[in-house]
Amino acid sequence: MSTFHFIYPIQIRYGDLDPQWHVNNARFVTYLEQARFAYLVELGLFDGKGFFDLGLIVADVHLVYLMQIELRQNIQVALRVSRIGNKSMVFEHQIQDQDTGDILATGEIVMVAYDYHAHKTIPVPDHWREKIKQFEQWEEIK
Repeated sequence: MSTFHFIYPIQIRYGDLDPQWHVNNARFVTYLEQARFAYLVELGLFDGKGFFDLGLIVADVHLVYLMQIELRQNIQVALRVSRIGNKSMVFEHQIQDQDTGDILATGEIVMVAYDYHAHKTIPVPDHWREKIKQFEQWEEIK
């Protein structure tokens, strides 16, 4: 398994908690989304300004909850693109405890390249492929 080259710290908010005083399961998906957004901005694939220029839409989400997350826990999301197809990309995520290194959850999300103005899927742009290949340190595009 390749390493994660992108790590995004998450600030847990009081509003993220459920009545059992741990992070609500729905917030895990939001944490992954925050990390993906930051990844796209970091790689220069999205300027973070115009939603309709984002160029990706969620197609499939798989999340495995391994441990609860509590309010004062220091957590981060490790993220990588593991595969790029013709029109889709697979993002792998781990929510990790920064202090212990424990993996708290894993996620795999398939994103499809999408033109929000035309309302249709599009091929993954070649410049995206190259930037991801370089960042993830792939020899070939997977």
